[in-house]
Amino acid sequence: MTSPRIGWIGTGVMGNAMAHRVLRAGYPLKVHTRTKSKAQSLIDSGAIWADTPADAANGTAVCCSIVSLPSDVQQVHLGEHGTLQAPTKPEILIDFTTSSPGMAERLAEHATAHGAMALDAPVSGGDVGAREGRLSIMVGGPEAAFQSAQPLFEHLGKTIVHHGEPGAGQRAKLVNQILVAGGMLGLAEAMAFCEQSGLNHERVLQSVSAGAAGSWAVDHLAPRVAQGDFDPGFFVAHLKKDLGLVLEAGADLGLPLPAMQLAFKAYQALSENGMGTLGTQALAGVASGKLGEVPGFSPQHS
Repeated sequence: MTSPRIGWIGTGVMGNAMAHRVLRAGYPLKVHTRTKSKAQSLIDSGAIWADTPADAANGTAVCCSIVSLPSDVQQVHLGEHGTLQAPTKPEILIDFTTSSPGMAERLAEHATAHGAMALDAPVSGGDVGAREGRLSIMVGGPEAAFQSAQPLFEHLGKTIVHHGEPGAGQRAKLVNQILVAGGMLGLAEAMAFCEQSGLNHERVLQSVSAGAAGSWAVDHLAPRVAQGDFDPGFFVAHLKKDLGLVLEAGADLGLPLPAMQLAFKAYQALSENGMGTLGTQALAGVASGKLGEVPGFSPQHS
C-alpha cells in the first residue's frame, strides 16, 4: 500500500528531526522552509523541494507545519502563497507549532471554508524526543481528522491525546509550558545552590532523581548543565515566546500566574543578553555562574 504524500513546512531543530522520521517511515515528502540550505539533509534523503508553502501543500494528503510564531503560522497557511492557496489542497493541515489558541481556531475556520480540516498539534519532548519518535502530541480539532492522522502521529510520538475542538491542543501545550518553565526555575536555583555549596553534581543528581524531585528536566537537562552543555534542544527565545502566549492566555482567563511572570522575565533577560539561541537549560548556567552574567539571576559574590 502506497503511503500518502506529505507536505512539510519548517526545518528547525524539531521540524528537521520530525521530518526525517516521516521520510524514514516511507512517506513521500515535499518540504519548504525559508532557507533552502536548512532542508538540504531532507532533500538529500529523498524529499522534494517546494518553493512556497502552497507548493509544499499542493497534491498532498496532509501538510504539516512547525514554525516559530503565530504570525508565521498565519503566513504559511493563510498568506498569499500559503497552503490554502494550493491548486489541489490537502485534506488535513497539521500545525505542530506552539502557537496561540486563537490562531489555531482561525486556521481551522479557514481550512473548513476551503474544504479541508485543520489540527493544532503542538509537541513536547525536545530534540531527543523528536529524533527518537517519543514526543507527546497534544491535539485539537475534528475527531475525523485526528483519526486519519493517527498513523502519522504514531511515527512521531508515543503519547498522542485528542483534547477537543480547535485550539484545545494549544491550550494543553500552554499547561505543559507552565510546568516546564516552573521546573526550569527550580532546576536553575537547585543547580546554583549545588554549585555554591561545593557539592558533587553527579551524586546530588543521583540522589534527587530517585525521589520526589525526579523529573524530565533533572534526568535530561541537569546533566547537560553540569557538563557545561548549553546547546539547544529547545531555544531560550522559543520558551520566552511560549511564556508570552501563556501570560496572554492567563490574562484572558483572569489568572495572574506570578511564577510565569518571573519565568518570562528570566528568559527575556537571557534573550536580551545574547543567549536566545542557547538551550533552555542556559538559565541554570547563568544562575550557577557557569554562563555569563545576567543581573538579578547570576550569583552575587561579596
